[in-house]
Amino acid sequence: MRNVGELPESADVVVVGGGVIGLAVARELARGGAEVLLVERGEAGAESSWAAAGMLAPQVEADAADEFFRRAAGSPDAYPDFARELEEESGISVELDQTGTLYLAFDEADEAECARRFRWQTRAGLPVERLTASEVRALEPRVSARVRSALRFPLDGQVENRLLVAALVKACARRGVRIVTRTEVGAIKVEAGRATGIETARGTTHASSVVVACGAWSSRLRLDTSHAHGGGSTNRVESSCNGVDVDAPARPHIEPVRGQILCFAHAASSPQSPIVRHVVYSPRGYLVPRRDGRLLAGTTTEHVGFDKSLTGEGRETILTHAREIAPDVDALVLSDAWAGLRPRGADAWPVLGALADVPNLFYATGHYRNGILLAPLTGALVAAMILQRGATSPLLEAFTPERFRRASSCAV
Repeated sequence: MRNVGELPESADVVVVGGGVIGLAVARELARGGAEVLLVERGEAGAESSWAAAGMLAPQVEADAADEFFRRAAGSPDAYPDFARELEEESGISVELDQTGTLYLAFDEADEAECARRFRWQTRAGLPVERLTASEVRALEPRVSARVRSALRFPLDGQVENRLLVAALVKACARRGVRIVTRTEVGAIKVEAGRATGIETARGTTHASSVVVACGAWSSRLRLDTSHAHGGGSTNRVESSCNGVDVDAPARPHIEPVRGQILCFAHAASSPQSPIVRHVVYSPRGYLVPRRDGRLLAGTTTEHVGFDKSLTGEGRETILTHAREIAPDVDALVLSDAWAGLRPRGADAWPVLGALADVPNLFYATGHYRNGILLAPLTGALVAAMILQRGATSPLLEAFTPERFRRASSCAV
C-alpha cells in the first residue's frame, strides 16, 4: 500500500505502527467509533508480521505455567470469531487451521522435557495428550523413524500470517481507518503531561491519544517534551544522562531479536503429498505446513540489533533441525528464506497500557514470539482502555509498561 493522501491535521487516535498489532488495535478503535490514523514507516505488515510463521501455539511455546502463560493461554479461543469477522469484512480467509500441534521427543532428554510439560499442563487443566512412537507415525507417517514419543496439543493451530495482514488492512479501510505508509514518525509530542500528536517529515498530526505499536522499533520513537519546557528547538528527550532526559517519562525498552525461516516447495518431479499435516515441533525447531503446499522451517534466536541478514550458519541450523523432524525435507526445494525482528521486552512479556506520566500515551508492543497469537486480544484490550477512558483488566495490570519504571534517573 502506498501513501494514502496527506496526513490529516488531527485524529482521535494515532496508531504508530502497521503490523498485526497496530492494525488490530486500529480496527477495534474504529469499531468503537473513533477516528483513527495509522502511520507506518514502511508497508503495512511488512516486518515481523510478514516474517512470522503464524503459529497459535501457547502450550508448545510455554516452558511453565507462569503469569504470562496463565493470562494468555486462552488466546486461541478468540481466533475462530476473529477469523470469521475478518473474512466477512475483507473477503479474505486467514486460513485458520486447528488441526493441533505435535511436540516430538528424539532422545532421553527430550522425553524428560515432554514428561515435565505433560505434568504441569495436566495440573493446569489444559488439554494435552501423550503419544507413543507408533501413534505419532500413524498421525504423521513421514516424521523421522527415530521419534520416541510426543505430546499432542489439540487446541493449538496456525493462520497464514500474510493473509492475516491483508485481511486486517482491508478491514481497517472498510471501517474508516486512515492508513498512511512510507511515513516515519520522528517523535510523539508531549505537552503538560499529555501526548498531543505526532511529528513526521511530512507534517504533524494532533491527537487525543497515541498508541505505540511499532514492534522492535518502539524504543526508537522519541518523546518530544521540548514544548513542555517553555519551547525552543532543543529536544530535551535526548539531551541528558546517556541520551535520556531525566525529566522525560520512563519508557519500556524493546529490543529486536532476529529469527530466520526457510521455505520449501515440492520439486516439479516429486510427489505432491505434504511432508506433515500438523505443525510439528521438536525442542530445537519446527515445521509448519501451508495449504498451498509450502513448508516453513524455523527458526533462530539472534541478538544482532536491527540486522535482518540471512546467514549460512542460520540456514544450516534450521536445516539440521528440520531433517531431525522429517528427513524427507531433503526431497523438497528450498524456494525462499527470510528473517524478521521480533520485538522483545526485558522480561519477554507484552507491553500493554498507558504510561503513568503520560496517561493518553499507550503501548501495544513487545509481543516477542506471540504477536500473531495475541493480536485479537491486544486489539480489544488496548481499544477498551482508550474508548472506555481507563478501563482495565488483570491482563493489562500484568503487562503494564509501568513494570519497567526505571530504578534510577539514568537507567535507559
